[in-house]
Amino acid sequence: MRADRVFAYGAVLGFLGDLLAGDPRRGHPVAGFGRAAGALERRMWRDDRGSGAVYTTLCAGGAVGAAVLAKNAVRSCAALSVALTALATWSVLGGTSLAREAAGVAAALEAGDLAGARELLPRLCGRDPLALDADGIARAVVESVAENTSDAVVGALVWGAVGGVPGLVGFRAANTLDAMVGHKSPRFRRFGWASARLDDVLGYPGARLTATLAVLAGPHPGSALRTWRRDARFHPSPNAGPVEAAFAGALRRRLGGTLSYEGRVEHRPVLGASFPAPTVADIARAVRLSRRVGALALAVSTALSALGPEGAAR
Repeated sequence: MRADRVFAYGAVLGFLGDLLAGDPRRGHPVAGFGRAAGALERRMWRDDRGSGAVYTTLCAGGAVGAAVLAKNAVRSCAALSVALTALATWSVLGGTSLAREAAGVAAALEAGDLAGARELLPRLCGRDPLALDADGIARAVVESVAENTSDAVVGALVWGAVGGVPGLVGFRAANTLDAMVGHKSPRFRRFGWASARLDDVLGYPGARLTATLAVLAGPHPGSALRTWRRDARFHPSPNAGPVEAAFAGALRRRLGGTLSYEGRVEHRPVLGASFPAPTVADIARAVRLSRRVGALALAVSTALSALGPEGAAR
C-alpha cells in the first residue's frame, strides 16, 4: 500500500479516535515522554544553551528514532502500518481534550463559580488565574483554544503528512519540550532556548495553515484576514500571533493585552482592537471554530501527504 494511503487511513482513524474518546486518563504516551524528559532535565540541567541543545537533541531525536524503528518494524504489513499511524495520530492529537477543558471552564463561569473556573484554567494555560475576573478567564480560554488548535491538532497533522509516524511524533515531542522548558523563566531562559526555537521552526507551517483555515471556516472571513494581516506581527510569538489574530477576526472579539504568567506581568499587543472583549459565550464559539479548522486540516493533510516524500514511497 502506498505510504500516502497508509497515512490517510491512519490519520482519519486516529482523528476519529480523538474525536470519540479524547486523551486517555492513564498511560498516555505523551505524558510518558514528558516524565522521561523531566527526569533527564533534572540530570542534565545547566544554565547554558549548549546543555539545552544536547538535551533537546536527545529527547526529540530519541522520540523520532523510536518512531522510525516502529515504522520500519511494521512496514511489510499494510494493516499494521495503518494501525500504527492511527495510534500515533490519536496519541498526538488533543482536540477533544482541548474542547472538554474549555467547556468545563465555561460551565463554571456560567454557573457563577469563579473559584471553580480559576481552578480549572491551569489545565488550559499557564496564566495566573487569581489575577483574572470572569471576562479575563474567558479571554484566556479563547486565546488558548486558538493557539492549541495549531499546537494540538493542525501542526501535528501537517508533520504527519510530511513525515508519517516520525513526523507526528517529532512534532509532538518538540511541542512538549517547549511547554516544559521553552518558557522564559529564570531556570530555563538559556537551557530551554533550543527547545523553544525547535518548536518555533516546526510550528511555523501549522500556524499559517491554522490561520488560513480560521479565515475560511470562521463566520467573518474578511475580518479574520484583515486582523491577521494587520496585527499578527505585533505578537511576541511568531506562531501564536497569526493564529490568535485570525481567531480574533473570525470571532470579532478582542484578544491580547495584559496578562500575568508565572509571576511576570506581560503587556501584549491587542489583536482586533475594534472588537468587544470575549465573554463566556464566546468560548463555545471558539471551540466550534477550532473543530471546523481541525476537520479541514485533516482533509488538507491527507491531500498533502500524496504530494510529499511519503506519497512517493511504496
